[in-house]
Amino acid sequence: MRKMEIYSIDTGLFKLDGGAMFGVVPKVIWQRQVRADENNLCTWSMRCMLVVEEDRKILIDTGMGNKQSEKFFSYYYPSGNETLLGSLKKNGLDAEDITDVILTHLHFDHCGAAVKKEGEQLLPTFPKATYWSNRSHWQWATEPNPREKASFLKENILPLQEAGCLKFIDEKKGERTKFSNNIEILFSYGHTEAMMCPIISYQDKKIVFVADLIPSASHIPLSYIAGYDMFPLISMEEKKAFLEEAVDQEYVLFFGHDAENECATVERTEKGIRLKEKFSLKEFISS
Repeated sequence: MRKMEIYSIDTGLFKLDGGAMFGVVPKVIWQRQVRADENNLCTWSMRCMLVVEEDRKILIDTGMGNKQSEKFFSYYYPSGNETLLGSLKKNGLDAEDITDVILTHLHFDHCGAAVKKEGEQLLPTFPKATYWSNRSHWQWATEPNPREKASFLKENILPLQEAGCLKFIDEKKGERTKFSNNIEILFSYGHTEAMMCPIISYQDKKIVFVADLIPSASHIPLSYIAGYDMFPLISMEEKKAFLEEAVDQEYVLFFGHDAENECATVERTEKGIRLKEKFSLKEFISS
């Protein structure tokens, strides 16, 4: 039996407006941590995770992919030399090896590469994988509200259902769902409806793929809530509860959007819960 392994999967960088990413926090404060360009755009990662668990190879999120139009990409300035399939190959895996894909939510920067374009066909990138969402979020994404509609692209979503490879994780508000022997799912409702944050048990620690609950280490302070969040006060409540638990249980936070930092721990201070240590996933695993 193959031992459990965890890998950080780099799928490249993109840009988003700094004000949108930090909400009501003034630029004079957030720019101390994240640099903006002349258009007020900041560079963010689209980091995913691979969990090898017994005979399952579980990918968490996929990044935005490359099938969108030139006009679409002109809004987001994708960059970097890394791609989803290229990063998997560096870890000895091809698309056919992936058995499961957990999509934390269906915004384009988290699920775009779940589907590829071959000629005029839209096909699952991972032909042997089961793709996982949940019923509440799927309905939210396929019947989108006007404010969020631009983030839910039907070409990233519907081909999975049409191919018959989509399944739903059971969702119970206020409870966690067991996905596999070492992964449970925390549901979050502030950023978007029923976003899923996988909690991975690794040896005697827990690593949490925090998705857009806490996009980067710079977003750890409680009031740093992105303008993209549909329900910011709910985001704040969820974040507060999670951070308290993260301190008490010594969780490792794994960031999807932090271009500089993969992982961090948190601690209580006089100013509230703040960053304690930052490190790479490899450094954590080898420690």
